[in-house]
Amino acid sequence: MFQLLLIVIYLAFIGLGLPDALLGAAWPSIYREFSVPVSYMGGVSMIIAAGTIISSLASDRLTRKFGAGKVTFVSVLLTAAAILGFSLSGSYGALCFWAVPYGLGAGSVDAALNNYVALHYASRHMSWLHCMWGVGASVGPYVMGWALGGGHGWSAGYACIAMIQTALASVLFFSLPLWKKASGGAEDARGEKRGRALSLPQILKIRGAKEMLAAFCCYSALEQTAGLWASSYLVLCRGLPPEEAARCAALFFAGITAGRAAGGFITVKFSDAQMIRIGLAVILSGAAALLLPLGPAGVRCGLLMLGLGCAPVYPAIIHSTPGLFGADRSQAMIGVEMACAYTGTCLVPPLFGCAAGHTSMALLPFFLLVVLALTFVLHEKTLAKAAPFSSLFISLKLRNRRRGRKM
Repeated sequence: MFQLLLIVIYLAFIGLGLPDALLGAAWPSIYREFSVPVSYMGGVSMIIAAGTIISSLASDRLTRKFGAGKVTFVSVLLTAAAILGFSLSGSYGALCFWAVPYGLGAGSVDAALNNYVALHYASRHMSWLHCMWGVGASVGPYVMGWALGGGHGWSAGYACIAMIQTALASVLFFSLPLWKKASGGAEDARGEKRGRALSLPQILKIRGAKEMLAAFCCYSALEQTAGLWASSYLVLCRGLPPEEAARCAALFFAGITAGRAAGGFITVKFSDAQMIRIGLAVILSGAAALLLPLGPAGVRCGLLMLGLGCAPVYPAIIHSTPGLFGADRSQAMIGVEMACAYTGTCLVPPLFGCAAGHTSMALLPFFLLVVLALTFVLHEKTLAKAAPFSSLFISLKLRNRRRGRKM
């Protein structure tokens, strides 16, 4: 039963990633058609990010009331409707309107699925889950490229993704009984519906919570800044042609996807904390490679190492949350973690861009090293403060494995 439900969850995370890169791929056509400045894409993405943050913060209450299965189904259906709305939009204002339900749907499903997998499945499945997001995020631009290359227009690309999302929502609807059967009649006897929802002040009072949230914000800012500004760094500071810089920058995302696919096997040997430390160490080597005069080959190696290092950190932080803070608090914590992650990815890369514009793009490796150091220190402080919950959760996991309920 758990295996079949896991396949459904993987499909849902592919669907979560499908539309994430669509706006960037379609925007060169959209802004010309709507006669708006190219910079207006930032407005749409900010609205999506704001909706995602709001729904992530509300995910604890929603999941406790309705269960992870129903929240996932409704969120994917809401996202499908929003993407269909994008395809039918005839103005920039319409895009902004449909960006609201898209953001609200994405945040809820992200937090609900991450918490469910963290509670019910081993660490390797969390790594593979985020690998599935990478698969979806990679497929989306190809679909948009097919639509644009075939002369169908950007709206056809969005319509195609909307149909795929609708099909996924149908699968999730018919899979709703699986969520209860997999948990013995209650969608989550280990935390999802037990107790009351926690407010943000209550969450911040948990030992180690503030450090974990700050660490997650810093890490997410590091990942997004590296991905967004790598090409500019290579062109402005290393003298690479734009097309070659784009190919080199793609190695960063390839490293993340490949690293998460391989990470599922490595987690059998290492704990979540060890995976995070290994990832941060590999990021350190990648950032150092960008500083050294190693030529194009060294730059490629550095970006690939950055991606491989980033691969285990995000899923390992999520998977470690129930163990560090308690299963009954994990949904609330993961919801706020998602909100902090989106805040970091939304605010820090533009701030770095402003700083680099007033100084130099050569600042990028040094910036990554500083944020990396902050992430490491904050995560170690989290482990030191939240250790009692971690030991309790390990004993619970061993008991559940003896009962045959853990994958």
